[in-house]
Amino acid sequence: MSLLLVLFALLAGPGTAGRPADVANSVPLPTPRPAAVAPPSPLDGLPDDPFAGLDLAEITSAPTPCDQRLAAMADIRLLPRLIGPGACGGHDLVLINTILLPDQTRIAVKPKPMLNCPMAESLAAWVRDAVVPALAKKNMRLRSIQNYDSYECRTRNRIPGAKVSEHAHGDAIDVRSFTLADGRRLMLTDPTVNKNLRVALRDSACRRFPTVLGPGEAYHSGHVHLDALIRRAGYRICEWEVRVPAPKPAVPLPRPRPAEAAAGAARPG
Repeated sequence: MSLLLVLFALLAGPGTAGRPADVANSVPLPTPRPAAVAPPSPLDGLPDDPFAGLDLAEITSAPTPCDQRLAAMADIRLLPRLIGPGACGGHDLVLINTILLPDQTRIAVKPKPMLNCPMAESLAAWVRDAVVPALAKKNMRLRSIQNYDSYECRTRNRIPGAKVSEHAHGDAIDVRSFTLADGRRLMLTDPTVNKNLRVALRDSACRRFPTVLGPGEAYHSGHVHLDALIRRAGYRICEWEVRVPAPKPAVPLPRPRPAEAAAGAARPG
């Protein structure tokens, strides 16, 4: 018996010598690959019980006093109570179709934001009492507002394991820009937009909302975050740097011409 057959026989065990096919069948298969690991979710860290703290006595279809006040300032649609994972959701959520100015001009918010009624009331009051007058001083008329984010069940800045965002309660909105009546788009974080106007908008927002985040805060360089979070001892956050355009680099001047030949030097005829 050749050495190769002897090896087959030893591997296959007694009674299988000369049967290489059986030997091949007895070779152990590799272990299966582990299951793919899902990427972290922005909902990681939220409690699992969506009904925690739910008071059935609070559930009603009747408009709240806030709903009645807001109806005079905005065209809204009342929403049913929303229950999401953990602390997400709310019982007085509304959808803003348009904000109504005192002269009944309608200011669209695109896309329509879903907000808790008190937050929606603060937004409408800020637009009516501060934004529109500030624009009017610059001969600008507001036509619409770009909503970058309103209600969303997630953690702060979508960081897994972070605290629940105020967006998860409908208590926050991210505003990116205003569209004017002449079609121009005014980005709130654009350093080329009139500085005095942006200062006025920032100061009025910081008086109205407990939290204002914009340029200068790591996650809000391209929009302005407004929320209604009430903190201990009335602590407020106003982080919105009104930036100016970076200075243009100086244009290098041409090198001076070489000095003229010394006086009296021979010149070509």
